Amino acid sequence: MSKVAFETQRAALADVVAIPVTPFAEDGSVAQDTHRALLRRLLDGGITTLTPNGNTGEFYALTPEERRLVTELTIDEAGERAVVLVGVGHDIPTAVASARHARELGAQMVMVHQPVHPYVSQAGWVDYHRAIAEAVPELGVVPYIRNAQLTGARLAELADTCPNVIGVKYAVPDAARFAAFARDAGLERFVWVAGLAEPYAPSYFSAGATGFTSGLVNVAPAVSLNMIEALRSGDYRAAMKVWEQIRRFEELRADSGSANNVTVVKEALASLGLCRREVRPPSRALPESERAEVAAIAAGWSI
Repeated sequence: MSKVAFETQRAALADVVAIPVTPFAEDGSVAQDTHRALLRRLLDGGITTLTPNGNTGEFYALTPEERRLVTELTIDEAGERAVVLVGVGHDIPTAVASARHARELGAQMVMVHQPVHPYVSQAGWVDYHRAIAEAVPELGVVPYIRNAQLTGARLAELADTCPNVIGVKYAVPDAARFAAFARDAGLERFVWVAGLAEPYAPSYFSAGATGFTSGLVNVAPAVSLNMIEALRSGDYRAAMKVWEQIRRFEELRADSGSANNVTVVKEALASLGLCRREVRPPSRALPESERAEVAAIAAGWSI
């Protein structure tokens, strides 16, 4: 497939790439009606790229059946209103099965989660992603990179054999490393998505990113859209105004090695009456003493 065949997908990555939460019911199961309502809220708020089974969706805490359910709910709710980028991962057969399931349902892209195996060689990283990308040549494939050791040359090597590798979710917290990696891999060859959300978006955009992921968008879609509009126009002063607005919320999420990354988002949604606050281990709900600050932030955003 030529690059032209993936124009829609590439455009969808150069945007706010929303990572929806997975709300749970009182019995601990996926709250399907609530999930649909949250997705509709994102779509009605102007979001046009959705990533079911992302880390903010508690990917690693869901069962295989739940991951399939979340994919099905998202694709059904999105319809023609959004491009769906389905998170896949774990062992290669599981990831391939998830990618093929996404393709059958009409998804246009998959995001390959960072391999969690403790021993990841650079050549093995290429092999892992190649096996998944070759199984679904019709889908755009987006590696999620959190490995600071990986070189841009390895990504270029992967794309040489798999032209459907069209974008990168880069989540190494180092803007200088990102700038070098993107240029070594091919700045124009891929769509570069700032994978550490709004706090890193301005610095990564200055180095070549054209989209960013967001968990905050679940709470306040307009805030995330304000940031990308500023960045697209090159207005970094305006972008940093948004950065200041979301700073404390994102600091709370990042605290203690991002222990409360999902917790804080769900707490904000719970404070707005949109879903239950429960998260699954190894995450944990916020203690009551910390809930008021999150609620005050969420209430203060124009949503």
